[in-house]
Amino acid sequence: MSVADAVARLPYAPPPFEPGHVWLAGAGPGGLGCLTLEVAAALQAADVVIYDALVDPAVLQAACGARHLYVGKRGGEPSTPQDTINRLMVAEARAGRRVLRLKGGDPNTFGRGGEEALALAAAGIPFRFLPGVTSAFGALAAAGIPATMRGVNKAIVLATGHAAGTPEDLDWAALAGTGQPIVIYMGMRNLEAIAKALMAGGLSGRTPAAILMAATTAGERVLVARLETIAERARAEGFRAPALIVVGDIVGQRRALAPRQACERMDA
Repeated sequence: MSVADAVARLPYAPPPFEPGHVWLAGAGPGGLGCLTLEVAAALQAADVVIYDALVDPAVLQAACGARHLYVGKRGGEPSTPQDTINRLMVAEARAGRRVLRLKGGDPNTFGRGGEEALALAAAGIPFRFLPGVTSAFGALAAAGIPATMRGVNKAIVLATGHAAGTPEDLDWAALAGTGQPIVIYMGMRNLEAIAKALMAGGLSGRTPAAILMAATTAGERVLVARLETIAERARAEGFRAPALIVVGDIVGQRRALAPRQACERMDA
Protein backbone atom coordinates (compact mmCIF):
# COMPACT_ATOMS: atom_id res chain seq x y z
CA MET A 1 0.00 0.00 0.00
CA SER A 2 1.33 3.44 -0.89
CA VAL A 3 1.39 6.39 1.48
CA ALA A 4 -1.36 8.01 -0.59
CA ASP A 5 -3.50 4.89 -0.22
CA ALA A 6 -2.94 4.82 3.53
CA VAL A 7 -3.88 8.48 3.88
CA ALA A 8 -6.97 7.98 1.73
CA ARG A 9 -8.17 5.28 4.13
CA LEU A 10 -8.07 7.62 7.13
CA PRO A 11 -11.45 9.02 8.25
CA TYR A 12 -10.18 12.59 8.04
CA ALA A 13 -12.34 15.44 6.75
CA PRO A 14 -10.52 18.79 6.68
CA PRO A 15 -12.44 21.88 7.75
CA PRO A 16 -13.63 24.11 4.90
CA PHE A 17 -11.09 26.71 3.80
CA GLU A 18 -13.32 29.68 3.01
CA PRO A 19 -12.45 32.45 0.53
CA GLY A 20 -11.20 35.55 2.31
CA HIS A 21 -9.72 33.56 5.19
CA VAL A 22 -6.07 33.26 6.22
CA TRP A 23 -4.69 30.13 7.81
CA LEU A 24 -1.39 30.41 9.70
CA ALA A 25 0.30 27.04 9.33
CA GLY A 26 3.47 25.22 10.32
CA ALA A 27 5.28 22.98 7.84
CA GLY A 28 7.42 21.29 10.48
CA PRO A 29 11.21 21.38 10.81
CA GLY A 30 11.97 20.56 7.19
CA GLY A 31 11.40 16.94 6.23
CA LEU A 32 8.18 16.09 4.41
CA GLY A 33 7.45 13.37 6.95
CA CYS A 34 6.72 16.05 9.55
CA LEU A 35 3.95 17.67 7.50
CA THR A 36 0.53 17.21 9.13
CA LEU A 37 -2.58 16.02 7.31
CA GLU A 38 -4.28 19.30 8.15
CA VAL A 39 -1.54 21.39 6.56
CA ALA A 40 -1.34 19.11 3.51
CA ALA A 41 -5.08 19.54 2.98
CA ALA A 42 -4.77 23.31 3.35
CA LEU A 43 -2.01 23.38 0.74
CA GLN A 44 -4.28 21.59 -1.70
CA ALA A 45 -7.15 24.03 -1.07
CA ALA A 46 -5.21 27.32 -0.97
CA ASP A 47 -5.33 29.99 -3.66
CA VAL A 48 -2.18 31.69 -2.37
CA VAL A 49 0.71 30.32 -0.28
CA ILE A 50 2.90 32.92 1.42
CA TYR A 51 5.92 30.95 2.61
CA ASP A 52 9.19 31.41 4.48
CA ALA A 53 12.75 30.36 3.69
CA LEU A 54 12.68 27.40 6.08
CA VAL A 55 9.85 25.72 4.16
CA ASP A 56 11.10 22.91 1.92
CA PRO A 57 10.15 23.87 -1.66
CA ALA A 58 8.98 20.29 -2.19
CA VAL A 59 6.09 21.03 0.19
CA LEU A 60 4.70 23.47 -2.35
CA GLN A 61 4.07 20.64 -4.81
CA ALA A 62 0.93 19.96 -2.75
CA ALA A 63 -0.27 23.46 -3.68
CA CYS A 64 -0.02 23.13 -7.44
CA GLY A 65 -3.16 25.23 -7.97
CA ALA A 66 -1.97 28.16 -5.86
CA ARG A 67 0.32 31.15 -6.36
CA HIS A 68 3.50 30.81 -4.32
CA LEU A 69 4.81 34.02 -2.75
CA TYR A 70 8.23 33.81 -1.11
CA VAL A 71 8.93 36.20 1.78
CA GLY A 72 12.27 34.99 3.14
CA LYS A 73 12.49 35.33 6.94
CA ARG A 74 15.82 33.61 7.54
CA GLY A 75 18.10 35.15 10.15
CA GLY A 76 20.96 37.20 8.75
CA GLU A 77 19.59 37.22 5.20
CA PRO A 78 17.35 39.66 3.30
CA SER A 79 13.70 39.20 4.23
CA THR A 80 10.40 40.88 3.51
CA PRO A 81 9.57 43.28 6.38
CA GLN A 82 6.93 41.94 8.73
CA ASP A 83 4.60 44.89 8.09
CA THR A 84 4.75 44.13 4.36
CA ILE A 85 3.86 40.49 4.99
CA ASN A 86 0.92 41.58 7.14
CA ARG A 87 -0.37 43.89 4.42
CA LEU A 88 0.08 41.18 1.81
CA MET A 89 -2.00 38.69 3.78
CA VAL A 90 -4.76 41.24 4.32
CA ALA A 91 -4.80 42.31 0.67
CA GLU A 92 -4.96 38.75 -0.64
CA ALA A 93 -7.76 37.85 1.78
CA ARG A 94 -9.75 40.98 0.90
CA ALA A 95 -9.48 39.94 -2.75
CA GLY A 96 -11.45 36.84 -1.81
CA ARG A 97 -8.60 34.36 -1.86
CA ARG A 98 -7.84 31.46 0.45
CA VAL A 99 -4.49 32.47 1.93
CA LEU A 100 -2.13 29.97 3.52
CA ARG A 101 0.70 31.59 5.48
CA LEU A 102 3.25 28.79 5.73
CA LYS A 103 6.17 28.81 8.15
CA GLY A 104 8.85 26.36 9.20
CA GLY A 105 8.21 24.50 12.45
CA ASP A 106 5.13 25.69 14.31
CA PRO A 107 3.70 29.16 13.61
CA ASN A 108 3.45 30.02 17.30
CA THR A 109 6.89 28.84 18.43
CA PHE A 110 9.23 31.73 17.58
CA GLY A 111 7.37 32.01 14.28
CA ARG A 112 5.54 35.34 14.75
CA GLY A 113 2.23 33.59 14.30
CA GLY A 114 0.70 35.58 17.13
CA GLU A 115 1.87 38.88 15.66
CA GLU A 116 0.39 38.04 12.28
CA ALA A 117 -2.87 36.91 13.88
CA LEU A 118 -3.13 40.25 15.67
CA ALA A 119 -2.67 42.08 12.36
CA LEU A 120 -5.39 39.96 10.76
CA ALA A 121 -7.75 40.47 13.69
CA ALA A 122 -7.22 44.23 13.54
CA ALA A 123 -8.11 44.17 9.83
CA GLY A 124 -11.20 42.04 10.42
CA ILE A 125 -9.81 39.05 8.51
CA PRO A 126 -10.93 35.59 9.69
CA PHE A 127 -8.02 33.28 10.49
CA ARG A 128 -7.06 30.08 12.23
CA PHE A 129 -3.85 28.38 13.34
CA LEU A 130 -2.72 25.06 11.92
CA PRO A 131 -0.07 23.68 14.29
CA GLY A 132 3.13 22.15 12.99
CA VAL A 133 5.82 19.97 14.52
CA THR A 134 7.99 22.56 16.21
CA SER A 135 11.63 22.44 15.13
CA ALA A 136 12.91 21.71 18.63
CA PHE A 137 11.02 18.48 19.10
CA GLY A 138 11.33 17.36 15.49
CA ALA A 139 15.07 17.93 15.54
CA LEU A 140 15.58 16.22 18.89
CA ALA A 141 13.64 13.16 17.74
CA ALA A 142 15.54 12.97 14.45
CA ALA A 143 18.85 13.13 16.32
CA GLY A 144 17.86 10.44 18.81
CA ILE A 145 17.76 12.82 21.79
CA PRO A 146 14.73 12.48 24.12
CA ALA A 147 13.14 15.83 24.95
CA THR A 148 12.31 14.54 28.43
CA MET A 149 13.45 11.43 30.25
CA ARG A 150 12.65 10.22 33.72
CA GLY A 151 15.58 10.72 36.03
CA VAL A 152 17.20 13.24 33.68
CA ASN A 153 14.91 16.26 33.46
CA LYS A 154 11.50 17.45 34.64
CA ALA A 155 11.17 20.35 32.20
CA ILE A 156 12.66 21.69 29.00
CA VAL A 157 13.32 25.33 28.11
CA LEU A 158 12.78 26.72 24.61
CA ALA A 159 14.69 29.96 24.13
CA THR A 160 15.69 32.31 21.35
CA GLY A 161 19.32 33.33 20.99
CA HIS A 162 19.04 36.08 18.38
CA ALA A 163 19.21 38.89 20.98
CA ALA A 164 22.26 37.61 22.88
CA GLY A 165 24.49 40.48 23.93
CA THR A 166 21.80 43.15 23.48
CA PRO A 167 19.59 44.92 26.04
CA GLU A 168 16.75 42.56 25.02
CA ASP A 169 18.83 39.49 25.86
CA LEU A 170 17.57 36.68 28.08
CA ASP A 171 18.84 36.12 31.59
CA TRP A 172 21.00 33.14 30.70
CA ALA A 173 22.17 32.79 34.30
CA ALA A 174 18.57 32.27 35.39
CA LEU A 175 18.08 29.65 32.69
CA ALA A 176 21.31 27.93 33.70
CA GLY A 177 20.06 27.89 37.28
CA THR A 178 17.01 25.82 36.40
CA GLY A 179 19.21 22.78 35.82
CA GLN A 180 16.92 21.83 32.93
CA PRO A 181 17.94 21.32 29.29
CA ILE A 182 17.70 24.33 27.00
CA VAL A 183 16.90 24.27 23.28
CA ILE A 184 18.00 27.49 21.60
CA TYR A 185 16.50 28.75 18.35
CA MET A 186 18.28 31.35 16.18
CA GLY A 187 21.44 31.22 18.27
CA MET A 188 24.22 30.16 15.92
CA ARG A 189 25.54 33.67 15.33
CA ASN A 190 25.76 34.21 19.11
CA LEU A 191 26.74 30.69 20.13
CA GLU A 192 30.02 31.61 21.80
CA ALA A 193 28.43 34.41 23.84
CA ILE A 194 25.54 32.17 24.87
CA ALA A 195 27.85 29.37 25.98
CA LYS A 196 29.92 31.79 28.05
CA ALA A 197 26.80 33.28 29.64
CA LEU A 198 25.47 29.85 30.59
CA MET A 199 28.81 28.89 32.14
CA ALA A 200 28.96 32.20 33.98
CA GLY A 201 25.49 31.36 35.30
CA GLY A 202 26.73 28.14 36.84
CA LEU A 203 26.59 25.45 34.16
CA SER A 204 29.69 23.29 34.01
CA GLY A 205 31.78 23.59 30.89
CA ARG A 206 31.52 19.81 30.65
CA THR A 207 27.74 19.96 30.19
CA PRO A 208 26.78 18.00 27.07
CA ALA A 209 25.73 20.19 24.15
CA ALA A 210 24.69 19.57 20.58
CA ILE A 211 24.00 21.43 17.36
CA LEU A 212 21.26 20.04 15.13
CA MET A 213 21.62 21.47 11.65
CA ALA A 214 19.03 21.11 8.84
CA ALA A 215 17.15 18.67 11.05
CA THR A 216 14.89 16.00 9.47
CA THR A 217 16.20 16.81 5.97
CA ALA A 218 18.66 14.97 3.74
CA GLY A 219 21.30 17.52 4.76
CA GLU A 220 20.94 16.94 8.50
CA ARG A 221 24.12 17.10 10.56
CA VAL A 222 24.62 16.62 14.30
CA LEU A 223 27.56 17.84 16.37
CA VAL A 224 27.97 16.73 19.99
CA ALA A 225 30.53 18.36 22.28
CA ARG A 226 30.97 19.93 25.68
CA LEU A 227 29.46 23.35 26.32
CA GLU A 228 32.93 24.86 26.70
CA THR A 229 34.02 23.68 23.25
CA ILE A 230 30.78 23.69 21.24
CA ALA A 231 31.35 27.10 19.60
CA GLU A 232 34.92 26.28 18.56
CA ARG A 233 33.87 22.89 17.19
CA ALA A 234 30.97 24.42 15.27
CA ARG A 235 33.29 26.89 13.54
CA ALA A 236 35.86 24.23 12.74
CA GLU A 237 33.29 21.84 11.29
CA GLY A 238 31.27 24.38 9.31
CA PHE A 239 28.01 24.28 11.24
CA ARG A 240 25.69 27.16 10.41
CA ALA A 241 22.05 28.20 10.46
CA PRO A 242 19.43 26.85 10.21
CA ALA A 243 20.37 24.94 13.33
CA LEU A 244 19.23 24.40 16.89
CA ILE A 245 21.50 24.36 19.93
CA VAL A 246 20.74 21.90 22.74
CA VAL A 247 22.39 22.17 26.13
CA GLY A 248 21.83 19.68 28.94
CA ASP A 249 22.00 16.10 30.08
CA ILE A 250 19.42 14.89 27.56
CA VAL A 251 22.17 15.21 24.95
CA GLY A 252 24.19 12.63 26.87
CA GLN A 253 21.41 10.08 26.40
CA ARG A 254 21.86 10.02 22.64
CA ARG A 255 24.71 7.53 22.61
CA ALA A 256 22.98 5.12 24.97
CA LEU A 257 19.63 5.27 23.19
CA ALA A 258 20.77 5.25 19.58
CA PRO A 259 24.31 3.87 19.21
CA ARG A 260 24.00 3.65 15.45
CA GLN A 261 23.45 7.43 15.30
CA ALA A 262 26.19 8.32 17.74
CA CYS A 263 29.00 8.56 15.22
CA GLU A 264 29.97 12.11 16.21
CA ARG A 265 32.93 12.43 18.58
CA MET A 266 32.04 13.43 22.15
CA ASP A 267 34.83 15.46 23.73
CA ALA A 268 36.59 13.64 26.56
